[in-house]
Amino acid sequence: MALVQRKSEGNIGTIALDHYEKRNALGSELIAEVVGALTEFKARGVRAVVLRSARDHAVWSAGLDVSELPKADVDPLPYTDPFERLLRAVKEFPAPVIAMIHGTVWGGACDLVMNCDLVFGDETCAFAITPAKLGLPYNAGGFLAFMTRLPLGIVKEMFFTAEPISAERAERVGIVNAIVPAAELEARVYGMANTIATRSAAAIAASKEAMRVLSEAVAINPATYEYLQSLRRDVYFGRDYREGIQAFLEKRPPRF
Repeated sequence: MALVQRKSEGNIGTIALDHYEKRNALGSELIAEVVGALTEFKARGVRAVVLRSARDHAVWSAGLDVSELPKADVDPLPYTDPFERLLRAVKEFPAPVIAMIHGTVWGGACDLVMNCDLVFGDETCAFAITPAKLGLPYNAGGFLAFMTRLPLGIVKEMFFTAEPISAERAERVGIVNAIVPAAELEARVYGMANTIATRSAAAIAASKEAMRVLSEAVAINPATYEYLQSLRRDVYFGRDYREGIQAFLEKRPPRF
C-alpha cells in the first residue's frame, strides 16, 4: 500500500503523506516514496511542488520513525541516511517546494519543513524539533537549516526545550510565510503554486540554487569539523542517547 499520494495537474505537483497508522512518521519506505515522487516531477518539468498531508489530522507528521534509529553507538544521522537524502532532494529540487501544514509537526518533520522553500499553515499548526527528548545529537547541516531561517535565540529555544512553537508565533518568527484560516489554506497554497508556475522556471531554478549554495557557504576548517563530530560521538555513544531511545520505545518519560 502506498504511503504517499502523488499527482500532477498542469505544472503543479502534489506529494501528500498518507501513513496515518504511524502518524506520517518519516520511515525509510515513506521517504523513498517522497524522493521517488520528486524524481518523477523533476523529469516532468513540474514548476512547483506542494508537500502536504493527505488528510486533515491533528498531526501533520510525527517526525522520524524512531524505531528505525540505531539504539546506541552508531551515528543516528549520517550523510547516507534516508532522511538526509530526503532533505537534499527537497533542497536540490529545481522548482520551489511549498509545505502546506495542517496539524502539528514534530522532530525530523520540522527539519523537513524548514528545508522547504515556502511554508503556509493554518491555525492548527505547531512546530517542535525534539532531539533533546531523545538524547539525539543533531548534525551541523540540521542546525544550519534552522539558523539560516530563524533568529538564533529562537533556534536555541526550539532545540533546548523541544517545546512546540504555536501557529501565531511561528508566523511572527518566520517559520511560516503566513498563517491562513483552515478553510482558505488549500486555495492560498495552490494559488501561490500557480503564480510561481507562470514565472520563468529557468530564473527560479537558478535563484533557488544560488540561495541554497550561499546559505550553506559557511567556512569551517577540518579541525573544527572534527571537533563538532567528536561532540556528537560523545552523545550517541553515551547514556543519554540509549536512555532517550529506550524511553521513547517504552512510551515513558526519559530519565536523563
